[in-house]
Amino acid sequence: MSPDNDYDSALSGWFARSPDSGDDGSLRSPSSPEHLAALGRVREWTRQRFKLPGEAAILVSEVACNLPGCPPLETVVAFWENGKRYHFKLFKRVAEVAYDNLPYAWMKESLVIPEGFGCECC
Repeated sequence: MSPDNDYDSALSGWFARSPDSGDDGSLRSPSSPEHLAALGRVREWTRQRFKLPGEAAILVSEVACNLPGCPPLETVVAFWENGKRYHFKLFKRVAEVAYDNLPYAWMKESLVIPEGFGCECC
């Protein structure tokens, strides 16, 4: 059955996309040297921005979203310090993230995830 209107057509195309394909349909490898370097860059920028100690755990990942209105790929960052978990999202691919896209250091306490909060990503 073919879509009846432009909205249904766009929605069908959205859900048919592979999460491992780029905007141009080409496959990208999550373990490519470029992707790994981008993850490392964002991890180090997070450490610098929030003045985290070397032993602080930082998780950076690129996740796919198939919901309408959600970017196809977004970067999720979580870090832990002094028993607190912090979390933020950047609505772009990890390779497109720039240092200035990270939240300001003064926003750090607003990034705390309360204990018991249900978070699917980290």
